[in-house]
Amino acid sequence: MMRNQTSITARGIAFARALESSRPAEARVCHDPLARQMLDPVFYLFCKLFAGYGERRAPGVLGYLAARTRYIDDYLQACIDEGGIAQLVILGVGLDSRAYRFERLKDRVKVFEVDHPATQQGKINRVKKILGQLPEHVIYVPIDFNEETLQKLFDFGYDQQLRTLFIWEGVTYYLTTEAVNSTLEFVLRNSGQGSSIIFDYVYASALTTARKRGEIARMKRYSRFTGEGLVFGIEEGKVEEFLSRRGYIHIENATGNDLKKVYFTGVNQNRPVAPIYAIVQATVGPQQPGR
Repeated sequence: MMRNQTSITARGIAFARALESSRPAEARVCHDPLARQMLDPVFYLFCKLFAGYGERRAPGVLGYLAARTRYIDDYLQACIDEGGIAQLVILGVGLDSRAYRFERLKDRVKVFEVDHPATQQGKINRVKKILGQLPEHVIYVPIDFNEETLQKLFDFGYDQQLRTLFIWEGVTYYLTTEAVNSTLEFVLRNSGQGSSIIFDYVYASALTTARKRGEIARMKRYSRFTGEGLVFGIEEGKVEEFLSRRGYIHIENATGNDLKKVYFTGVNQNRPVAPIYAIVQATVGPQQPGR
């Protein structure tokens, strides 16, 4: 992203959540009541005007984004219900609102929101406007990954002995392989027993094929203006091997077809889900943490 601007992608993803949340209760796949409040009204209306065109150019993207939000929400809720996490780290948090809409996080889980300083400051301003003040259980960690690493978490009170969930949503596409490996290594080496990570990724072949899907071609075309180019992918059917070689266990992968079967029933059965993305969850293997 550009150094001094709020991430355009972050705003676009918040719009997708807001649009889905505006659907009737029986028809929506996910519900984020704060998403629209995170956005400038003019930006929301502009995006809504062109949402139909975007869906025609890239069928199923809106469906995938709604399912991604729901799947990660469900996983987070399961972790909370099990009473198994003491920390939540949201990497590249953007305008994510989970720290504010999951009530049970407030009394028992310390939340670290990690993002580029420019995007984070815009987020902080919005949260203050919506809630009146910043919540005590949320810690904002500004990191410019061109100059800093996740080691900065320790400066903000992160405890590597605690069971932690890392949410890494909509980020890996824009990173180099080295940056992805570095993040996975940090989680592996610096989180308590039973800690886990959940992230989504694009299939590598979707980035290299000559005839790219509409959203991939568009993002590559505009990357020089947004500073958010697509770089990284994992080939279809290879994520289990990818993560197990890096020390992770209990790996569960959800493809677009899996998401379609679980979330798109009844009135939503004819909605498409983009086929080139997947979401994976994995647990840190039995290794000794160490900074």
